[in-house]
Amino acid sequence: MIGAAPVARLDVAFDAVRSAKGVLRVCLTADPENFPTCVDDHNATRRSVPAGSDALRFDGLPRGTYAIAVIHDENGNKKLDTFAGIPREGFGFSRNPPIRFGPPRFAAARFAVEGDAERQQIKMRYML
Repeated sequence: MIGAAPVARLDVAFDAVRSAKGVLRVCLTADPENFPTCVDDHNATRRSVPAGSDALRFDGLPRGTYAIAVIHDENGNKKLDTFAGIPREGFGFSRNPPIRFGPPRFAAARFAVEGDAERQQIKMRYML
């Protein structure tokens, strides 16, 4: 097709998932204002996969800059549970930025989808 926007595939792999209980909730966004929650981002791509999964694929993705946020929703309540502000369930981000006080900014997790196929390896983290 003449003038069609180039598209790519993104493979996302998950490391160090604590258990196969629950689901991994993944949000892929290009909007820095809605990262990492993706709550008001109508253009975000959201997927849920069983926690026992070690990978996920996004096909037909327009080339551009994105960031990924993942939560391990072990109890299936569709949110990241916390205790005194500390996550009780696992989380992870594209590019595996250091975690200090709160989630990383979009700039720390962003990556470019430029070729036909890209890959992100996300290490899950657990605080409690």
